[in-house]
Amino acid sequence: MQDNSDDLVFAEEGEVMRQAPLISPWKVIIVDDEETIHDVTTMALDGVEYEGKPINFISCYSASEAKEAIKDNPDAALVLLDVVMETDTAGLEVVKYIREVINNNRVRIVLRTGQPGQAPERKLIIDYDINDYKEKTELTSTKMFTMLISSLRAYSDINTIERNRLGLSYIINATKDIFRVNSLETFTAIALEQLTAFIHTNPATIYKSDVQINSIAATYQDGEWKKVSGIGKYSELHHSNLESILQKATFQKLKEAQETNQNIFEENLIIAYFKGRLGHKNALIFEGKNHISSSEKELINLFVRNVSISLENTLLISDIDQTQKEIIYMLGEAVESRSKETGKHVKRVAKISKLLALKYGLSNDDAVILEYASPLHDLGKIAIPDAILNKHGMHTEEERVIMQTHAEIGHRMLSLSKRKILKSAAIIALEHHERWDGTGYPHQKSGEDIHIYGRITAIVDVFDALLAKRCYKEPWSLEKVLTLLQQEKGNHFEPKLVDLLLENIEEILEIQRVHADLV
Repeated sequence: MQDNSDDLVFAEEGEVMRQAPLISPWKVIIVDDEETIHDVTTMALDGVEYEGKPINFISCYSASEAKEAIKDNPDAALVLLDVVMETDTAGLEVVKYIREVINNNRVRIVLRTGQPGQAPERKLIIDYDINDYKEKTELTSTKMFTMLISSLRAYSDINTIERNRLGLSYIINATKDIFRVNSLETFTAIALEQLTAFIHTNPATIYKSDVQINSIAATYQDGEWKKVSGIGKYSELHHSNLESILQKATFQKLKEAQETNQNIFEENLIIAYFKGRLGHKNALIFEGKNHISSSEKELINLFVRNVSISLENTLLISDIDQTQKEIIYMLGEAVESRSKETGKHVKRVAKISKLLALKYGLSNDDAVILEYASPLHDLGKIAIPDAILNKHGMHTEEERVIMQTHAEIGHRMLSLSKRKILKSAAIIALEHHERWDGTGYPHQKSGEDIHIYGRITAIVDVFDALLAKRCYKEPWSLEKVLTLLQQEKGNHFEPKLVDLLLENIEEILEIQRVHADLV
């Protein structure tokens, strides 16, 4: 097998290496056991170009060489294949190998035979996936040129269709993943990574797959463009203002995209700009040598439209989450205020509960649910009479029974909801006064029969309450509180949670400092 390409150069120390051409040539594999056929074919088609790309001929002289060549060159555009070589059906075996063994359905196959009687044209066209059939005697220079160009055009069209299919599939899958994200920062980072991957790996988009792409995701806030995340040379930069990061010409193009509300496609620059219905402005910027076809521009435009819709979804979800969180905090603080307790208690319980949940091994989703739900642990106190709720001295037995009903009252109020956070809050309201040893209330549950949300909220609620001033007590010292937790390990509280709280006491105290009550 001979490769007639001229792309060999000598590297340092005499090592021979292959230099990738700027534009990859069309690969045409000539398979024939007659040397003269190779010479005539290459001579007749010498210097021919199609779509600005030259032809690279690869010569094979047997079926075995042809199989090796097509396997090593899966991007070959055309195989000029002799039927009769070492056997009468050697060429047909190569066709079967290409189509059925390595499943290459893109390469165009033109059978050439000098013995047409041994290979009937009609039967071959029907039984084998070949694209043309020629007798060697009819292959004049003009006919070979026509056959070559028509084959390359067909191969190019097949690749365009396949690239568009794969590109569309990629865009659909990429934006499907983005729709699952609820954080704006995570959203923009994933959008940047997905579109960078699409641009970098699409064979018609980049001349060489190892070309460095520098990309950046940005959002428009407070009258200026700010970086959210970056790839390549922008990955380590921490400047917030994009004007100080980008070259002046690139920044001007970004402003142009903003003014025209259009994407920018240039040889060394792509700017995907999207503006949401709520007025949010964002951009994905790509620097790196590229060649974008019209069909690929449409795919990128489609990606941007989907991302815009997804962004609106992300921001709306974020707004709903924040509203729900604020309402929960307000309800929790309203209960605390009614009982004349500290207003920041519920926020501290929420933050510390999330921290312990993550340390315990719960998923981030479960930890966030606990963070949102735990502020409502004492919601049932809203139904407790003021005289009992705010009594300075010890409760009588009757008052204590009434006070303990707040757990079931809170559970009844919250369990009617179908929302995951409020249903979790119902569990916490009911079980955060249960004890590990089974002596708590209202149902004397013990051990792991108590929901993990209830177990975590229980220890955090007691820890923070003891450190705070209440109507019935002065604040305890940290040392006294930690001593009590050690004493109640395995009694009131799950041992593992006591250990985790002690191991992470510095982080917990920092949360208390940030959310300290205003005096």
